[in-house]
Amino acid sequence: MNQASKRQPKYNFGLLETPITTSDSTVDPSTTCQTSCSSAAAGTSYSKTPLSSCQTSVYSSNVSSHVSGGSNYSSSFKYARHSEGNISSSRTNRSSLSFSSSLTTPNVGSSTTTSFLGSSTRTPRGMSSSSKTPGSRRTPYTGSSMTPAATPARVDRSALVAIVEGRGLARGEIGMATLDLKRPELVLSQFSDMSTYVKTITKLQIIHPLEIVLPSTACESGSMTNLSKFISDQFHHTSISTVQRKYFNETKGLMYVKQLCVPEYSSVELEVSSKYYCLAAVAALMKYLEFIQNTIYAPASLKIVFKGSENTTMIDVSTVRNLELLQNQRDPHSDHTLYGILNYTKTIGGARLLRSNILQPPSDQDTITLRQDVVAELIEKPEIFYNLQAVISRFLDIDHLLSLCVQVPKQENVKIAENKITNVMYLKHTLELVTPLREALGDCENPLLMASYKVLEDPRFVIMLDKINCVIHEDTKYQKGTLNMRSQKCFAVKPNMNGLLDISRITYTEMVDDITDLVNQMAGTHNLPLKVVYSTSRGFHIQMYGGGTEGYTVDNLPSTFIKVTKFKNTFSFTTTDLIKMNDRVKESLHEIYMMTSVVLTELLNNIRDDIGALYKLTETVATVDMLLSFAHACTLSDFVRPEFTDTFAVKQSRHPILEKISIEHPVPNNIYASEDSNFVVITGPNMSGKSTYLRQIALLQIMAQIGSFVPAEYASFRIANQIFSRIGSDDDLETNSSTFMLEMREINYIIQTVSDNSLIIIDELGRGTSVEEGVGLCFSICEHLINTKAFTFFVTHFRDLTLLDSLYPNVENYCFEIHRSFSTEANCEKVTYTHILSKGKTEEKHYGIQLAEISTLPPSVVEYAKQLAVKIEEEKKNSEKQDKELSRQRAVFKLATRLVQAARSSRLDEDSLKQYVTSLRKKYDEEVLSLEE
Repeated sequence: MNQASKRQPKYNFGLLETPITTSDSTVDPSTTCQTSCSSAAAGTSYSKTPLSSCQTSVYSSNVSSHVSGGSNYSSSFKYARHSEGNISSSRTNRSSLSFSSSLTTPNVGSSTTTSFLGSSTRTPRGMSSSSKTPGSRRTPYTGSSMTPAATPARVDRSALVAIVEGRGLARGEIGMATLDLKRPELVLSQFSDMSTYVKTITKLQIIHPLEIVLPSTACESGSMTNLSKFISDQFHHTSISTVQRKYFNETKGLMYVKQLCVPEYSSVELEVSSKYYCLAAVAALMKYLEFIQNTIYAPASLKIVFKGSENTTMIDVSTVRNLELLQNQRDPHSDHTLYGILNYTKTIGGARLLRSNILQPPSDQDTITLRQDVVAELIEKPEIFYNLQAVISRFLDIDHLLSLCVQVPKQENVKIAENKITNVMYLKHTLELVTPLREALGDCENPLLMASYKVLEDPRFVIMLDKINCVIHEDTKYQKGTLNMRSQKCFAVKPNMNGLLDISRITYTEMVDDITDLVNQMAGTHNLPLKVVYSTSRGFHIQMYGGGTEGYTVDNLPSTFIKVTKFKNTFSFTTTDLIKMNDRVKESLHEIYMMTSVVLTELLNNIRDDIGALYKLTETVATVDMLLSFAHACTLSDFVRPEFTDTFAVKQSRHPILEKISIEHPVPNNIYASEDSNFVVITGPNMSGKSTYLRQIALLQIMAQIGSFVPAEYASFRIANQIFSRIGSDDDLETNSSTFMLEMREINYIIQTVSDNSLIIIDELGRGTSVEEGVGLCFSICEHLINTKAFTFFVTHFRDLTLLDSLYPNVENYCFEIHRSFSTEANCEKVTYTHILSKGKTEEKHYGIQLAEISTLPPSVVEYAKQLAVKIEEEKKNSEKQDKELSRQRAVFKLATRLVQAARSSRLDEDSLKQYVTSLRKKYDEEVLSLEE
């Protein structure tokens, strides 16, 4: 079986069709909803059977576990499928209306159809093709009931991405459009990618999509394009969908951008007007949302931005995994990651921004310096820090709230109405926090925080809050407890806004009182300590404490009590009358929700003109929250503010993750690389700390570039535009790749992509083949990287590679020291790992054999290995010769490079500069003299 046929996209849409209605009594659901709402507004009575009673089929999905908070939000995106239901209007002597669903699957047999999206089919993973109707599954909406909760450890997936690649001469030009269902922000990207699609895969890794939409031509006739193959291989747990290529239309995409963009970001139209591929992706994505997710957005309601790859540092997928930036490799649920040690955010927006910054750090020095100034001010002024943290922690997920406010559902039902009430309450809560946040920022001096203060002075915040307070009770707020929150929703709208609503609320209150009276009456009749309680699953029911001396059991309770359950000493039960009353309460509650929704729909329409201010608010809250998190992390440990120069120099640096999780303090080490020493070869015994040191280098670079302080005594970094790693020696069974093949693939990517400002860490390259071939390949690869100006840290056990410093003047050798001592108890030599890095080559020999001695290998085997190792080493020593001329040229190169560096970027005064130049001359003379001796 070939690769193309082995793994097809996980989800291709079936033919989605709309039958032409032939019955006069058939109406569109949205029309029915509008008619009902308008009737209610006019003062007519509401139907006792709400819209949600329509028996529609919902597209199920095995990814529903992504719905945060356990709330089922999929009802807001119900998508009718070849099912017929009816809505009965229970007005007196009124006829009922019925409607058929607007979309059917191909096997219904409708004679007149119109094709919407694709005609391809899909077999989900783990299911046979016959077990599922094509097109019967859709991506669920991953919203949740937003409660002021702590920031989750993992960011839930809710983003949809459409990708299209150019054809012919434009192959490799990628257009991408991303829309998060929890964030009303449409992100456009267009860039030229390599044949391995590294940039595309990296961007998808940052987005962490729930579903990817591709053109149907990417998987035609059982064959897959290279792009679809790479995406399918890298994102195993992401649904991949296809739509017809004709929907990737750049003209319609530009129309969507002009129609949906909020005025504050309208300049994006000029920026993307010639970006045809990303505009085509926009058109397909919005069409997908409209006909599959059943979602449309209000005009002028979306924040639309274009993000290329400029001013950011690219970190590929394997480096993200090797450095454990987001997920610990041993324990995926552990917080022992860079994200885990820096994440002290209080909002979901702040956590989301921190994650994206770690995966794609900024490379603009002004941006980084501005963030560092904020962190420094927050550390120096703890009062401002605590005031801001207290206010920020009260914010909800503004992005999600915004998304729900600008989405216009195609049909109303009770669930949508209830969520609309909740969202308006949360919007009121958010707007009420603008003034406290502005006051907390009032004493700040940093330009970034002062700019945030000015953003919060926007009068539209007050205007929106005033409009809401005209409709909503001022004391309406979030409360714990299902019944309390239900009461808040019922009475959220002020009286006299809708006469029928006031009557329904009185009816609802009387019904609840009747339930209380009924239970009190039963308590008196049976002489039992009964009380009314409410739960989401059972509604109003009865509870009784049975732990007293009376000895109540399930058997001796009155027969009128049904559905009896016992938990510890508490009985829960109900009665037939109480069940009927619960049903009437539920109907009354649904009427209240639907009528309240009519009022709130008008309110949301009134405030949508000012909703652009909320986009500025969400940016401000997320940025401040992330910088507060950096300041919090800095106060917990001894961090220092890094500088940015053309030299990588860190004094007494510590591994940021190891420092937090270790009981003992990790051993600090220096890091140094410059233009005259840009290739560092590191040697040392096994378990001496080489791999940890490599990861430490890259982690500190990322921390510095996102604006955080770093664990060290002094730190200077050169801004990197790419960070590469080659770590690990695992096979890849899915691609049938050996250890050596994976090594060559990753190193090939580094060689093809490396630039002068890259940072590269390589751990023990060439272990997957013979020693001779490994050394040869390492020499060749090292020489290629040495000829670039990239900073490279190369860990190896091949001692031959330490000879590179005699061939190239920009190569330095470092090693990890160990101490030897004789143990009288074990009557053998003992090795102590210092984990201290020092300059030079490791003097240790046969350290692998020494580790083998500790293991259970037979002594005879270990002894013979020693003899062979000594013999081979003596042969090599006899063949080595030292070339004095190369060493002299190396000294000249070092002197010249440091003089050029001093002339270009020195900040020393004249006397200090003379002393520095004199010391360079003295050191050069000493090196030349040692060569002559």
